[in-house]
Amino acid sequence: MNLMSPTRREFTAGLGSIIVSFSLDPKLAVAQQAAKLPGSLAENRMLDAWIRINADGSATIFPGKVELGQGITTALTQIAAEELDLPLARVRVLTTDTSRSPNEGVTAGSQSIEYGGTALRLASAEVRAILLDLAAKRFGVASDMLTVADGTIGSADGRKVGYGELAAEVDLHREATATVAPKPPATHKIVGKSISRFDIPNKVTGGVAYVQDMRLLGMVHGRIVRPPRPGSRLDGVDEATAKAMPGVIAVVRDGSFLGIVAEREEQAIKARQALIKSAKWTLGPELPDPAKIYDVLLALPTEDIVISDKQASMPEGTKVIEATYRKPYMAHASIGPSCALAEFKDGKMTVWTHSQGVFPLRNHLSLGLKLPVADIRCIHAEGSGCYGHNGADDVSLDAALLARAVAPRPVRLQWMRDDEFGWEPYGPAMIMQAKAVRSRGERSSIGITSFGAILIRHGRPSRVATICSRVGI
Repeated sequence: MNLMSPTRREFTAGLGSIIVSFSLDPKLAVAQQAAKLPGSLAENRMLDAWIRINADGSATIFPGKVELGQGITTALTQIAAEELDLPLARVRVLTTDTSRSPNEGVTAGSQSIEYGGTALRLASAEVRAILLDLAAKRFGVASDMLTVADGTIGSADGRKVGYGELAAEVDLHREATATVAPKPPATHKIVGKSISRFDIPNKVTGGVAYVQDMRLLGMVHGRIVRPPRPGSRLDGVDEATAKAMPGVIAVVRDGSFLGIVAEREEQAIKARQALIKSAKWTLGPELPDPAKIYDVLLALPTEDIVISDKQASMPEGTKVIEATYRKPYMAHASIGPSCALAEFKDGKMTVWTHSQGVFPLRNHLSLGLKLPVADIRCIHAEGSGCYGHNGADDVSLDAALLARAVAPRPVRLQWMRDDEFGWEPYGPAMIMQAKAVRSRGERSSIGITSFGAILIRHGRPSRVATICSRVGI
């Protein structure tokens, strides 16, 4: 329907009644909505969420994807430096922090460049254009008559102005438009070049490279006591003996959660051993026998996904191949056991974590601690090992619970090796039953042919779709 335009006679005839005019024209409806922006700009539209121009002419960037050893910190800095026309040394990248970074969810699926890189590239190109416009107004010339090199804008008559001089005038608290074209690849001087990764030196020289290496002023150390198996209930423990041990600050118990805080790490480890010996548990259900795990999986309910359903008959000469593939539960086995630091001060919780998603973690901590989301800050710090998954999120809650008990002193909590292997989220065991069909002159294909069928049974039914994508479906 289009906008109604009554004639004068029709309008006069309508006096004494109500004339209602409205439109359902799709073009008009779309125009009233905000334009869809590419990459992570779609959910983080403000330019100052991504970039800040500093008074010294440098730039600071705020990625929402985290460094996991994939080199994303270096790559994103290259992207921003390229589009801003700044040398790498004058672009500073800050770690992902829920108090200042764009919310890009979880870093996974090799999407950091596709989503975060796209957003940062377009934002940087737009910021450069804004700076050029400011300089053009100052010089009284068209912006396309100006040049930029190393953060300095120059005019044909020799006048120059640096980004730092324009920093006070530039207002980046505005929505990105994604209308400024980034540089074509043929002109790149930084992107695509092999440079030394920023995160490597401290990793090979013993510097502070990981959250496990962090030390805060006044920091104390924590350890957690785990039950013999999941689902167990803590009935009792000798807290007095542990509290009397050297350096012990507190024994922390909350239901079946049990932890210790001490001045020194070795003191916390010794007190943990004492608590382990005295703890009395009502045990949860026994875990399946690993030797019979596949029988257990086959007895579980399945989640069936139809990939393709075609009602054609098989051609003459068709050969059907069936196979069963098995995968056991697998530990991610990070080099360093999961670790987090937490500080509870003035009613607010700060957690330094190697989580792959600091914003989702903040939401979960809010539920676990019964604190408003606004009172929780999660700061990413790289962990020594993460591939696939580990206990980064779990240890963050552990550290927060201990920190709340000994506030305002910050607590460093590192899992023991037995914690890591006993309680990290293992990669699921899996059974895959596949049927492939090969006609004459055609290659065989597992699960994706016209007559292909696939059935997966494993310990995490909710992850069927993920696993299917991994086997090429």
